[in-house]
Amino acid sequence: METGRPLQRLCRIQIQRLLILIISLVVVLIVLAQLLAFPYKNDTSILSPVTKGILVHKVSIYNNTSITHEGVVLNESKREEGCKGYDCNSESLVSKIVAKVNDLGQNVTIPSQPTRLSYMISVLESTTLNEKNKEKLSSVHERQLQHARMQIEKGHTLASTGGLHASLYRNVSRFLRSYKLMEDTLKVYIYKEGKKPIYHDPKLRGIYASEGWFMKLMEKNRHFVVKDPKKAHLFYLPFSSLKLRLTSQEHTPQSRKNLELYLKNYTTLISRKYPFWNRTNGADHFLVACHDWAMKLTKDDMGNCIRSLCNSNLAGGFKIGKDTTLPATYIRTSEDPVKDLGGKLPSERPILAFFAGGMHGNLRPILLRQWHDKEPDMKIFGPMARDVESKAKYRMYMKSSKYCICARGYEVFTPRIVEAVYYECVPVIISDDYVPPFFEFLDWEGFSVFVLEKDVGNLSRILRAISDEKYQEMWERVKMVQQHFIWHKTPVKFDLFHMILHSIWTNRVYRT
Repeated sequence: METGRPLQRLCRIQIQRLLILIISLVVVLIVLAQLLAFPYKNDTSILSPVTKGILVHKVSIYNNTSITHEGVVLNESKREEGCKGYDCNSESLVSKIVAKVNDLGQNVTIPSQPTRLSYMISVLESTTLNEKNKEKLSSVHERQLQHARMQIEKGHTLASTGGLHASLYRNVSRFLRSYKLMEDTLKVYIYKEGKKPIYHDPKLRGIYASEGWFMKLMEKNRHFVVKDPKKAHLFYLPFSSLKLRLTSQEHTPQSRKNLELYLKNYTTLISRKYPFWNRTNGADHFLVACHDWAMKLTKDDMGNCIRSLCNSNLAGGFKIGKDTTLPATYIRTSEDPVKDLGGKLPSERPILAFFAGGMHGNLRPILLRQWHDKEPDMKIFGPMARDVESKAKYRMYMKSSKYCICARGYEVFTPRIVEAVYYECVPVIISDDYVPPFFEFLDWEGFSVFVLEKDVGNLSRILRAISDEKYQEMWERVKMVQQHFIWHKTPVKFDLFHMILHSIWTNRVYRT
């Protein structure tokens, strides 16, 4: 018995040591796994001094506590270390531009400077180059589109611009060649499947009216639409993201996952009934959607389609070269979609800058705090009343202001951009990750001002630095570009319906 006790104590000690060793090994393995998954999470030596954040394996990690302006912390709701995913990404005040390769040979994208048009154009050009190098299909339609692309790229400079002002475009001859080829070539098939109100039932009023107007005009069109799907270059999925959301609210509230499943069932129906979806996995199909949720609802099962989206958030999944920007247009009456079009002459605009709107997101409260009642010719307000008199006052401010502030809210887009064009007020776009409509051809910097979100505190100085001559030039171009943003009950050449379709056509041509 005496000799058995030491043996028992010895066994207990050995078991304890073994357990400690096992626990230590587990801890070491966990630490190693974290380091392998996020090798640069704690290494800030290679990061911008403003923002300590990286994108590794397409997972965003942000700590925006150091992004400040005159003592105001931006992005306060996203301050916690390790904030990940779309919600942080879309709220970030920086854009992921600079790509580097780390010591392990991995691609690491480092946030450095906010997105600019030049960067968007470089992405478009690189995407176009990559698409050219892909293996091409040998169908008649693909050969037609390849021929169209060659004519767009290698055609002669046109002596006449058909009344268009070359200063509005990056290359007016290229635009006109592409537009003419669209008119001569493009054929669209519209699926008949789908029941109202989600499908084939356009809503023509409100801030999401763009998707409804396009649906209405596309389904009535006789020039582009064909009844035989075998003749089509593009296939239109005629659903309303707004009606989908509203219908789910009116009945049993449904989550985004439920609505995604609803659209998945629709594409499954299409793919089983027709051979066209499966032929390209939806790459020659397109959708037009303006609701905030549209990007997320369509990113999986419809993600390979050409998506025309109001919420063209470069940091949230919008893909330049595949997706296109749908201009958000606030329509008050479907009987006259451009009621009160026009504004005052420059000499009759005493207000330097105007903004009024809800305090959505992080940026607008800072805009209001910085500029409300600070300078007499800076009219920066919060939300105005929704009565008829207040809405008329809102339009009067736009018609009487030199610059109209188009600041992002929760999402990157705002109907104020098109409203500014309607009322001949130079748009000031404060939304770093917003991809402007038709930027593939329009020279936005010629008729609008882009201010970085971090520079909102310098807004007055930036605008006052623009000379009277430069402002006059931009104002004249706003008037000239107006024709591209107008809805007509019967579409006319170069109007908004045709410009949206042309952007979709362009991406189809370069995806062949």
